[in-house]
Amino acid sequence: MPKNPKLKSILIIGSGPIIIGQACEFDYSGSQALRSLREDGIETILINSNPATIMTDPSMADHVYLLPLNTKSILQILKEHPQIDAVLPTMGGQTALNLCIEADEKGIWKDFGVEIIGVDIDAINITEDREQFRELMAKIGVPMAPQATATSFLKGKEIAQEFGFPLCIRSSFTLGGAGAAIVYDEEDFDKLMRRGLEISPIHEVMIDKALLGWKEYELELLRDSNDNVVIICSIENMDPMGIHTGDSITVAPAMTLSDRTFQKMRDMAIHMMRSIGDFAGGCNVQFAVSPDENEDIIAIEINPRVSRSSALASKATGYPIAKIATKLALGYHLDELNNQITKSTSALFEPTLDYVIVKIPRWNFDKFEGSDRTLGLQMKAVGEVMGIGRSFQEALHKATQSLEIKRNGLGADGKENTNYDQVIEKLKFASWDRVFIIYDAIKMGIPLSRIHDITKIDMWFLKQYEELYFLEKEISTFNIDTIEKPLLLEAKQKGYGDRQIAHMLGCLESQVYNKREELGINRVYKLVDTCAAEFEAKTPYYYSTFESDMQTANGERYSDNESVVTDKKKIIVLGSGPNRIGQGIEFDYCCVHGVYAAKECGYETIMINCNPETVSTDFDTADKLYFEPVFWEHIYDIIKHEKPEGVIVQLGGQTALKLAEKLDRYGIKIIGTSYKALDLAEDRGSFSTLLKENNIPYPKFDTAETADEALEVAKELDFPILVRPSYVLGGQGMKIVINEKELEEHVVSLLNKIPNNKLLLDHYLEGAIEAEADAICDGEEVYIIGIMEHIEPCGIHSGDSNSTLPPFNLGEFVMQQIKDHTKKIALALNTVGLINIQFAVKDDMVYIIEANPRASRTVPFIAKAYGEPYVNYATKLMLGEKKIKDFKFEPKLKGYAIKQPVFSFNKFPNVDKTLGPEMKSTGESILFIDSLKDDQFYDLYSRRKMYLSK
Repeated sequence: MPKNPKLKSILIIGSGPIIIGQACEFDYSGSQALRSLREDGIETILINSNPATIMTDPSMADHVYLLPLNTKSILQILKEHPQIDAVLPTMGGQTALNLCIEADEKGIWKDFGVEIIGVDIDAINITEDREQFRELMAKIGVPMAPQATATSFLKGKEIAQEFGFPLCIRSSFTLGGAGAAIVYDEEDFDKLMRRGLEISPIHEVMIDKALLGWKEYELELLRDSNDNVVIICSIENMDPMGIHTGDSITVAPAMTLSDRTFQKMRDMAIHMMRSIGDFAGGCNVQFAVSPDENEDIIAIEINPRVSRSSALASKATGYPIAKIATKLALGYHLDELNNQITKSTSALFEPTLDYVIVKIPRWNFDKFEGSDRTLGLQMKAVGEVMGIGRSFQEALHKATQSLEIKRNGLGADGKENTNYDQVIEKLKFASWDRVFIIYDAIKMGIPLSRIHDITKIDMWFLKQYEELYFLEKEISTFNIDTIEKPLLLEAKQKGYGDRQIAHMLGCLESQVYNKREELGINRVYKLVDTCAAEFEAKTPYYYSTFESDMQTANGERYSDNESVVTDKKKIIVLGSGPNRIGQGIEFDYCCVHGVYAAKECGYETIMINCNPETVSTDFDTADKLYFEPVFWEHIYDIIKHEKPEGVIVQLGGQTALKLAEKLDRYGIKIIGTSYKALDLAEDRGSFSTLLKENNIPYPKFDTAETADEALEVAKELDFPILVRPSYVLGGQGMKIVINEKELEEHVVSLLNKIPNNKLLLDHYLEGAIEAEADAICDGEEVYIIGIMEHIEPCGIHSGDSNSTLPPFNLGEFVMQQIKDHTKKIALALNTVGLINIQFAVKDDMVYIIEANPRASRTVPFIAKAYGEPYVNYATKLMLGEKKIKDFKFEPKLKGYAIKQPVFSFNKFPNVDKTLGPEMKSTGESILFIDSLKDDQFYDLYSRRKMYLSK
């Protein structure tokens, strides 16, 4: 059946600001849904309060409402657009579903004649209300762990007594496992039970017998209104039950599942999806499997919406789940839709993978001093990376190389943990570095059987690790001259980086690279094609691997490279890698706009990134996507293969910027601002000389490399002093110290964490107002796109401050200084593209805190507030296609826009919530007010000093 002809105008609800447990995977799903609806000529209306994402870009929907996600905003939109026929709530995570239910309970959809598509409200209620779900599963004969519901503390006590420990407590209607915990003994039960009841919006918890050590699996399903069901992807959690799937290392396809059990699991999943309601769309089902011969299957939960895993499954298979789920919600059947990759087969098929993907979460515990770093039922990760390889080992290595935590992969980098007690402790209580700790334990000689007993990780995975360690041991007996081709090829096929091999052979990375070249061990690129090459794929979506040469009948040797290089002029855009605090989705927004702008200028665009949650890694954003670590070796090989005109580094945050030096050294053209200028802005000494030459004031500062030097410098600077390491993002390691003891402690701790770093010490301007400006520059002219004033005082990281556009409290004299300084600095740094400058204003004098000649966190916010495509303009300046005078700037903003930070402190209840120079917010929302008399502004302003910590 083709689409429902009655649906002409559809409202999509977004997921709001990024928080731990609900990140940019929903912006990816929402963006796909919007594009899918537009293909069918449907008018799209979007509500979402997040300014940092591409989803809320004016180009994405016919009407974008940057409003708070509440029923008041929904009413406002429905009154303005009486033509809305339906609402699609399944693309915006739990936030959108909860809002849809609330609007349904208030009768809003009924009053306006709006149909809910893509899901059935009853299905949501059944799956979220754990008691109803348990009863339904019992009715349809799907086994579950012994469990019972409690709506009071007393009832919970009774259940615990009946089941015995360990137990799982899970709160109903929450996201990211909020309120969930494993209770090992009676002492912890009271506290965790109270917390679970408190966090649940309906004050209900499900208590179930903990299936610790059972294996965990997920299936991603799609169903159409004709009841056709396809299973897009099977995902296995390497970590057993007891760790939230968002915090687990996951592998696709499932690796250790027997075919018999997989078939049984498929049937159960389809049965479950059909039983929860009559809806067309996507669904995610989670199962536990006993780790013995019986392989008993138990259902954990089902989510009738796209999820974190469906973004991962889409990137893993190349099957765009959200896009197809949207079509199904419109009434299409799977057999009427095209497979988006082959363009010739139908969407009624199940992808086959001839590669392996490994997802590893990315945590930010360093931002939450004193937080509990062990992993459990409540999600704590802020981002994730995905590695694609021909084997589990290669994919695992590529994923660890993508994490950007100063590791070169698993082991072989001199950073292993050699403390036996610590290793055992970290294995017992799953830690964020468990992926590395397993390797360290094997290296230490701890038997696999012992590691298995402690972690309950399947022996197959542990044996894969052991093989890698044996290979490292073997390579270490050679040197660069004696190692032979088969062994070096095997190391590369198993994902070891040149840096790691150099560490094993005791030589330089470049020597390993040269040796590979000499022996003809080169990367080849393979297509992600959904159908294991049975049909020709039309989408240019690649991963790299190494192959043995093949020989043709006439004796020619070759290896099969599926990435065909065109003769068009090309541009590579480096992505920003995994999300983290300090570098989030706003850089993905910038990369996507950069790609679109380069396309408009006639370039073939190539994207390199490893983040499965984002729009930049969608297979049809750039002309070619390389799903690879943003890691030197991988990038260099792609550049050598593609031979682009140049590389854009200023849109991918600090990740891309850090690679500028290497690119420069290897003679690769950096598009836009040169490496010299980028480096000058990072080097405080040279930068302050530049400021001095231009008569621009800055706080007194000096640098130090030891604690002794820091104490000497302090005598000159006067306390309080702001201490920070150089070349970091998100204020990592920044602190305001007020005496010598604090200074010494902080410097010693910083140098332990980041050895050989040059520390910057600034005199901290107490009581100053902080402001920042973003500008674009073509090397001759500067256009300031926005000046913002922070409501919080100077000393709180700009990412954690409420930023007001335009400023509300800076006089004309101060504003003129900001404009003059911005223009002078942008030109002095020979900026071509974007620049962000931060200021401290004290006694009407404007001081420079820092300048970053790259895209900043605030660029998407300004673009949304003024309704102007500034990244598009900046990219055209970088490419030399346009000058500032070629653009017609018409910023439109009535009143003020405020960028409001959003925090995820609820995941870390014991953490100090005071704010300071180190960034802690995970996301942001935008608030529009007509005047400063608005109550919301007054409320923010009156609380401005509450959070400042030293």
